[in-house]
Amino acid sequence: MASSDLSMILPRVLIVSRRTLRKNKFVDFVGEYHLDLIVSYGAVPVIVPRVSGVHMLLDSFEPIHGVLLCEGEDIDPSHYESELSGFSTQELEEIRELHASDTAIDREKDTIELRLAKLCLERNIPYLGICRGSQVLNVACGGTLYQDVEKELSKMKGNLQRVVHMNYENYDGHRHLVKVLEETPLHDWFRDSLEENRMEIMVNSYHHQGVKKLAQRFVPMAFAPDGLIEGFYDPDAYNPEEGKFIMGLQFHPERMRNPDTDDFDYPGCRSAYEEFVKAVIAYEKKLSSSARTPKSVTFNQEMEKKRKVLVRSFSIARNMYSSGGGKVSGQESDLQVGAEFLEANTALSLQQEKRLKQMGATVRNASSYIQRLKKNEERERVARNIMGKMSIEQLSELNSFYHLMGQICSEALEKKLHDLVLVNEEITE
Repeated sequence: MASSDLSMILPRVLIVSRRTLRKNKFVDFVGEYHLDLIVSYGAVPVIVPRVSGVHMLLDSFEPIHGVLLCEGEDIDPSHYESELSGFSTQELEEIRELHASDTAIDREKDTIELRLAKLCLERNIPYLGICRGSQVLNVACGGTLYQDVEKELSKMKGNLQRVVHMNYENYDGHRHLVKVLEETPLHDWFRDSLEENRMEIMVNSYHHQGVKKLAQRFVPMAFAPDGLIEGFYDPDAYNPEEGKFIMGLQFHPERMRNPDTDDFDYPGCRSAYEEFVKAVIAYEKKLSSSARTPKSVTFNQEMEKKRKVLVRSFSIARNMYSSGGGKVSGQESDLQVGAEFLEANTALSLQQEKRLKQMGATVRNASSYIQRLKKNEERERVARNIMGKMSIEQLSELNSFYHLMGQICSEALEKKLHDLVLVNEEITE
């Protein structure tokens, strides 16, 4: 099988890039460890560039079978709380100086990733969040973050339980202790590496923020000695074999490797990616299966009557078209039913139009249809005028809402058209 053929059939995992400055130009990048693990377990990574306006184009990245979010700057605190954890101006300045590379908020990346996270939650698309990606997931569900873990937790618990969560001098080699909770996926993955009565592993981390209030739907999987949540998941959305996987890890399992041999510190380090991709593959199969097998639609007596009237209207129109406008085999009111249906459904896909034409849905001398189009033009002019005064955020939310409504309408129409085609075939036979 050619590599191009293979890439066409593999499920797709979206990963948002991070922006950095190189030679006075912005460069987008994603850590190769993430990409390598995704590919090795049977999925293809699709990089979503952190470019202005991309949050308006996420529909273009469909189909989406999984989302992996990882590195990046601090999330804009306006997404989860209005006050900056009671820090003084001096403390905030100290944090910015110490973590200069992370405190430069990237609002475009925030918007892209929060929308993808919410999309996964709405559709049950498999989601794995590493480091910042876990924070995005928590915020998307209503949770909050520590503005600076070290400063806030030291105020609460003092320095006795202080944990170094990032080491600028030893990026990949830094490790700190976490305690794994039993009966969680993390416990299953690292079970063979846990000493008896000591549910602890050493993990790599690189962050100065973290989960403060965990969103209600999630359950913790691990804690650092200072009490910081190092991993969480949604138990109601975790079953990789069935395509379910919603999880956040604050630490970096992909970087827990021996620098000389590239072997992982623990066999369980790979499991986060292995189980995630397993869920991605199962989700893609489920999605493909539902697309290939249209579900039958059952109408009540009233709807059945309307359906038969509509089929008759299209049949009359087809006969008129075939005979070149000869004698009408029915009443004018019969034709009006089909015309009204077409006028009420002007935005049809090519597949939907083809199915309608198979049933004789042909518009001839449709003056009322033209009048309706003129009304639509006026409505469009007014709508454009109103939208021109709206903010980018308002337009983004409006676009997302109508996209969702369009999907629902399209699915409902597809079901109805499928049933109409079957009935029409029975009539012609």
